[in-house]
Amino acid sequence: MSNPQAFAEVQRVMTGYFDGLYHADTKALAEVFHSDARYVNMIEGDYMHKSLSEYFEMVGRRIPPASKGEPRQDRIHSVEFGGSQMAFVKASMTMMNREYLDFLTLTKDQHGWRIMTKIFTYIAKPEAS
Repeated sequence: MSNPQAFAEVQRVMTGYFDGLYHADTKALAEVFHSDARYVNMIEGDYMHKSLSEYFEMVGRRIPPASKGEPRQDRIHSVEFGGSQMAFVKASMTMMNREYLDFLTLTKDQHGWRIMTKIFTYIAKPEAS
């Protein structure tokens, strides 16, 4: 599917996603996640599978990286569409001394594009000395 409007809409969702995480803003994240979304951490020894409310509870307890002036790097590596109502995004973000790699599935309904699943891993970055 080659639809510039759909691509731009998914990019807006991703901007909200990156900003929400950097600011630990669950209200902003609620705008980009589907209410039935799932969160899955695929780190060996740290596996988590959570509902959206459980995930937001974790995010809400964080000290926002933005409040500490932490450097932030985020990138959309690819977006693939599966028709007009499904997309896959491969993205990365560096914050909280970790390099995250996210595989996100998005769905489109009457509310627009929303993240339905977040499956991710990360690599801890060495502390600067």
